[in-house]
Amino acid sequence: MKFTFNKQFMVLMFLLLNCFASYAANEYLLTKQITLKLTEAGTLPNKIASSEKNLVTNLKIIGEINGTDLRFIREMAGSDVEGHSTSGNLSVLDLSEARFVAGGDYYYKNNADRCYTSYDIIGNDAFSGCNSLKSVNIPSSVIEIGASAFSHCNSLESVNIPSSVTAIGYGAFSDCGSLINVNIPSSVTQIESGVFMYCTSLTNVNIPSNVTSIGTSAFLGCYFLKSVKIPSSVTSIGDNAFSGCHPLTSVDIPSSVTSIGRYAFSGCTGLRSIYVYAETVPSISANTFNGCDSENCTLYVPKGTYDAYWLSEWGYFDNIVEFDATNIRNIVAEPEVQENARYAVNGQRLTAPVKGINLVKYNNGRVKKEIVK
Repeated sequence: MKFTFNKQFMVLMFLLLNCFASYAANEYLLTKQITLKLTEAGTLPNKIASSEKNLVTNLKIIGEINGTDLRFIREMAGSDVEGHSTSGNLSVLDLSEARFVAGGDYYYKNNADRCYTSYDIIGNDAFSGCNSLKSVNIPSSVIEIGASAFSHCNSLESVNIPSSVTAIGYGAFSDCGSLINVNIPSSVTQIESGVFMYCTSLTNVNIPSNVTSIGTSAFLGCYFLKSVKIPSSVTSIGDNAFSGCHPLTSVDIPSSVTSIGRYAFSGCTGLRSIYVYAETVPSISANTFNGCDSENCTLYVPKGTYDAYWLSEWGYFDNIVEFDATNIRNIVAEPEVQENARYAVNGQRLTAPVKGINLVKYNNGRVKKEIVK
């Protein structure tokens, strides 16, 4: 009995000491934004003392960044070169005035593969597993976001994708469980496979009007996705693209879509209306809408096409209703207005909304005052 009591007491003391240590560490975190100007790529490790490296929570970098710098940033943000967890606490990263360049050490190693930086590209696995990151401002010079670039960033809530980006790689934001909203700029022409796979908090997505295809499993497992607008530029929707998106209640499929992959909308149990604008029936498989409520979901098709849809795989739905799609088919959507930058009243650039008056600059050139409570 005495041994058991002493053992329990020691365990309790150990837990208390850990709590005190954690509290003490958090008490000394550097929460004010630290701005560092790099006159030469690869010099970031020389700018921050090792004693402060894991205490910085808000960092802005101006200048060129190579693999040596990115490796150091990863360690500050919770993940080392091999993807193991670190004690870093970096949560806000502003790279709006930085530029990725080639050179330096490799920043990530996956078995025998080593990842190095390239000019104006956020490379494969660049920030993967950086669990401390909550907000990232991507440089305006970046033209491509690589595969798994932000995958498994479990705390990531917002990311600013600039209008310079034209390609987003496979699984770039997969398993970002805290990501809520994403604005994809109109410069992006293709949403690759698994880009937002298992982003379980994602509720709204703006797909730009230049996208021509939605890749396999692009939004698979986005269990809280409530609305999605598919632009008239899209011609194909890949396998499992929206599989498991339970809250989706209505989907508009433009006349440009000619094929929809297997299980693309499987498990979308909340679907109650599907509007298809194509007079030529888009090809689907027998399981495209697997698990959807065929009795309570109404399929709306253009006038004069009822028989064609009913005789195809679309006949899965019990209720098929013709509607006049010609009156709205040719409406041209206005260019999507997106936030480009945000400033405090003193002119300081903000990486996220801050309580008080914010000055918001949009991609159409307008500046608007916004009161954040």
